[in-house]
Amino acid sequence: MAENKDKDELIPGEAFSEDASAPETADDAADDTPVAEAPAKAGKFDRLTQEEGGVRKLTGMYKNWFLDYASYVILERAVPHVEDGLKPVQRRILHAMKVVDDGRYNKVANLVGQTMQYHPHGDASIKDALVQLGQKDLLIDCQGNWGNILTGDEAAAGRYIEARLSKFALDVVFNKKTTEWMLSYDGRKEEPVTLPIKFPLLLAQGSDGIAVGLASKILPHNFVELINAAIAHLQGRDFQLYPDFPTGGMADVSRYNDGLRGGAVKVRAKISKIDKRTLAITEIPYTTTTESIKDSIIKANDKGKIKIKKVDDNTADRVEIVIQVSPDESSDKTIDALYAFTDCEVSIAPNACLIWEDKPHFLGVSEILRRSAEHTKWLLGRELEIRLGELNEAWHAASLERIFIENKLYQLIEGSKSREEAYAAVDKGLEPFKKLLRREVTLSDVQRLTELKFIRISRYDSDKADNEIRQIEEDIKSTQYDLDHLTEYAVAYYERIRDKYGKGRERRTELREFDNIEATKVAVTNAKLYVDRAEGFFGIGKSMKDAELVCDCSDIDDVIVFTKDGRYVITKVSDKAFFEKGIYYIGVFKRNDERTIYNVLYRDGKNGPIMMKRCAIKAITRDKEYDITKGTPKSEILYMSVNPNGEAEVLKIYFKPRPRLKKVIVDLDFSTLAIKGRQSQGNLFSRYGIHKIVLKERGTSTLGGQNVWFDEDVRRLNADGRGTLLGEFKGDDKIIVWTSKNQYYITGYDLGQHFPDETVRVSRYEADRIYSVCYYDRSQQYYYMKRFTAEMSDKMQFFLDEEGQADLVAVTERTGAKLEITYKGAHASRPADEIDVDEFVGVKSHRAKGKRLTTYDVDRLRMIEPELPPEPEPSDDEGLEGGQLTGASADAAQGAVTEAENSGKPAPKKPSAAQPAPEKAPAGQPRTGTAAGGVEFEVERPKGDAGEMIDPEQLNLF
Repeated sequence: MAENKDKDELIPGEAFSEDASAPETADDAADDTPVAEAPAKAGKFDRLTQEEGGVRKLTGMYKNWFLDYASYVILERAVPHVEDGLKPVQRRILHAMKVVDDGRYNKVANLVGQTMQYHPHGDASIKDALVQLGQKDLLIDCQGNWGNILTGDEAAAGRYIEARLSKFALDVVFNKKTTEWMLSYDGRKEEPVTLPIKFPLLLAQGSDGIAVGLASKILPHNFVELINAAIAHLQGRDFQLYPDFPTGGMADVSRYNDGLRGGAVKVRAKISKIDKRTLAITEIPYTTTTESIKDSIIKANDKGKIKIKKVDDNTADRVEIVIQVSPDESSDKTIDALYAFTDCEVSIAPNACLIWEDKPHFLGVSEILRRSAEHTKWLLGRELEIRLGELNEAWHAASLERIFIENKLYQLIEGSKSREEAYAAVDKGLEPFKKLLRREVTLSDVQRLTELKFIRISRYDSDKADNEIRQIEEDIKSTQYDLDHLTEYAVAYYERIRDKYGKGRERRTELREFDNIEATKVAVTNAKLYVDRAEGFFGIGKSMKDAELVCDCSDIDDVIVFTKDGRYVITKVSDKAFFEKGIYYIGVFKRNDERTIYNVLYRDGKNGPIMMKRCAIKAITRDKEYDITKGTPKSEILYMSVNPNGEAEVLKIYFKPRPRLKKVIVDLDFSTLAIKGRQSQGNLFSRYGIHKIVLKERGTSTLGGQNVWFDEDVRRLNADGRGTLLGEFKGDDKIIVWTSKNQYYITGYDLGQHFPDETVRVSRYEADRIYSVCYYDRSQQYYYMKRFTAEMSDKMQFFLDEEGQADLVAVTERTGAKLEITYKGAHASRPADEIDVDEFVGVKSHRAKGKRLTTYDVDRLRMIEPELPPEPEPSDDEGLEGGQLTGASADAAQGAVTEAENSGKPAPKKPSAAQPAPEKAPAGQPRTGTAAGGVEFEVERPKGDAGEMIDPEQLNLF
């Protein structure tokens, strides 16, 4: 084995090693063992691998020749070559097409037969490879039914379809003078070792191949971007390459990893909303077809992952899959579900493996591009060198001919009795002129002169010959200049290719970052969750239907389960599962949910103090057991509520009577507690025993509104701080969405909604906000201004001409703005005008035309907006941070509760309107009257005075 192995080389590289010292086979290695050693025990398969009478068993041949076979498959069948980017079958197809090329179409069946002279395999593999090359629409000009990469339809039989080399292929692929040749498999023909392709063909077409022990997957890239990258490399500039797929769609290339192993590209279909109940797929991911996408949608619907009424595939030359969404399902949620559960989103793992120096190597696409550009530069240099040699030969021949004819050296041949004597006479006659030539005069030169016909000599035109020699000298000078400036020549070559063949090859795949879609958030509720609290079972299976119903859920949801002693676990929902007898709470768990708050009152240990806490459980390890308490043995949850929007209720606590206890009833307001992490121990509530807990008031949310951001990269709303902050939203707040098609619409701030691809602006909607818009009317050829308020409507509203005759120039929503107008043309000397936007035109409907700004030739319009007033800084003594109590405020609240215990005064509470509370506890929690650790819990009905005490006789304390 070689000592210095290339780090990119495949690990089992011994198949390509030339180290003669290593044993060729396992049998050879065995022969080198010492004779004195005891023979190994015969294996049960030895008789199959031994030679019998000079005949080798098949198993033995497989054992010894496996690496040879693997090497052949890797080198000669499945993996493309770095120099021309072709597999052997593709190279032989192109060579065969060049051999028979006469500018006309040839039957594919004929081309397959021609290729079989070079390719030692079946015609089916050749035809399949030819069809794939044709479908890439680069090297082969096709005629007939060549199939459809969108629908997956196969091509017609080879006798019905025709092909010829494209002009691009003839321009960049072939050159006999720079091609290295070898004999074909049967020795009858010559075929190219590699084709002299002067273009990064491998990256333009992509390649897939499965060999023995490795695979190659190189994704296709954009034609123009590849040429630009090659030019950038030759000029010493940086570049980046990302895939571009012929099927279009959207791609997230943040983990592309330069096309190397370990990377991944997520590709999504383009889905648009036709109306509230209709979706249309107009572009599909690479490696999929409309048929496979339709089948995956139907399967997802059958499994209950999505809810649709109908799906139609209307694809012809363009993709069109129309999906009718169920009336009770959100179209935005359905779009996310399509990405999560169907082939509308696929992940592609690139693996750029190719042949270099007769070995497989793993190279990034940037390195492949650099090597291709350098190889192209070398080929161009080789062509120039050949051209320069041909020009020098032409100059030498023309100069010799002029000397021979003008000096009448042909007369020296007269009287010569043999060829050799004639050659010697001419050579001697040329002796005085040899110093004028650029190389030695050879025998072949003399022979060519003596073979000139007399009619050519008699009609020789010296002026014409001088002009031809002068032109040759100019061509030599030009060619030598290109050789001396080879990089600039290669750049000019690439630019010519781009200008000649780049039209219509713009990028088809949109590069975007994708937001992570959690399947549990978009899956439809196709199951019901049941629990048997006493026995400790829960699930969605048929065997659980006689148990207590908790809620609707999805079969891929996670559930969180609590016991009385405060232990809890998060696990994936199943048909039936067991946690522990005495389940206290169960519900659907949402990962990374910061707004669901757990309000807990628990006893720490058997006779320990009563602790209170508020926390969020955002993310933990699935199926791992945790404690909501301190974890002290025999701890018990006395009260717990799960609040999806951070609600904080008020409890009325009845203590067990003690001699020194003056106040047996105390209010506990959870809003006075700060929200902390799930591992926090909580604050001390009391050291006295509790007899009864009554829910006095249902609380309101303590989290305030929700901050919403708009991420322009993924065109989605989020609450994670990514993108532009739109503000704090709550209740019925709305946002306004503007598009590049001069439309707007009003919608809610649901984080799951999708925005149109042409979205240009998203902001908070205010009914009385005035928008000032400047636009250019192409039909009138004037600039106009209009001011309007946006109408409350979730339908698309045109605020400019619906026929597309108006171009938006400037817009502002601030009062006090100014519009600066500068002029050009005949009015360029006119000073700029400044218009008060608020005074120029009145506020009308968004359908109004507005007022013309000027009749002069306008150079530029610019909005000058007034500065916003500075935001007031929060005072130091405020007790709330982000809608939550600070630590100091929480400590003060705790002190007030403790003081109330000792003094008998009622504990302070946050003012809150009393709301009628239902008798039934929230889903997943114990019902009213359920005993928990000896403490009763019930819901108090509101009375005239929210703070009125209950008669002590009702407490059943004495």
